[in-house]
Amino acid sequence: MCRWLGYLGSPIEPRELLYDPERSLIEQSMRHAPDASIANGDGFGLGWYGRRDVPALFHSATPAWGDRNLRALSAEISSPMFLAHVRAATGTPVQETNCHPFSHGRWMFVHNGYIADYLRLRRDMVLAVRPDLFSAIEGTTDSEVMFHLALTFGLREEPIPALERMAGFVESLAAAAGIGEPLQMTVGVMDGERLFAVRYASGPEVNTLYYSADVESLRALYPAEERFAHFSAESRVVVSEPLVALPGLWHEVPAGSAMIVEKGGVERLPFTPRPPG
Repeated sequence: MCRWLGYLGSPIEPRELLYDPERSLIEQSMRHAPDASIANGDGFGLGWYGRRDVPALFHSATPAWGDRNLRALSAEISSPMFLAHVRAATGTPVQETNCHPFSHGRWMFVHNGYIADYLRLRRDMVLAVRPDLFSAIEGTTDSEVMFHLALTFGLREEPIPALERMAGFVESLAAAAGIGEPLQMTVGVMDGERLFAVRYASGPEVNTLYYSADVESLRALYPAEERFAHFSAESRVVVSEPLVALPGLWHEVPAGSAMIVEKGGVERLPFTPRPPG
């Protein structure tokens, strides 16, 4: 499986989450998860918001743990919102255009999971993408097509319902093709102001997803932990796997649910795929 993290809060250097914690995203990329047989060495990406209206992106098809440019860049940037992803390919080529995050305008998208028998469904999925978005698809992954389907189904106007329509569309195509349990996904989506996250699978096994507790509670629980001192009260991290082993720090996102993270707090919603009308 892939791994990703999203951050929203006071401006920080991405290396504080990518490299510094004991189980940082880079450390995770080198080791196998309990249910994964391979490391996340098939490329990586970092997308962040800064001075421009659209996010900046840095991708590479090399393993994240050996990339000196990522280490230097993540210590030089200071950003209030960013998404990072380390990839384990699931049948599509290892190339830069297949590395997350994917972006369109203000929006960024990362995905951990897969679509079962994607090559059987790919043609119908791609043809359902809105014509004006079609030419923006540069790679060959199911993840990038999922993002453009979500845009087609109204991501910019109503993000969570659009993701539900995307998931429902994939499941309806799979059902017609006789493919059972087609969808495995945790997704992270940003628009420069909010972070949307979803944990869902068509079957009983669902990839993990966690979010951090509010900073004020953490400061009360762990007053000696200097790492929390410069994080603002609204700072939140959403991760595939916990970055540090501190009791009370991480809350598991329930399967079949979505989250909206913004500076005012965290809202949790049920996530129910529905075929687009």
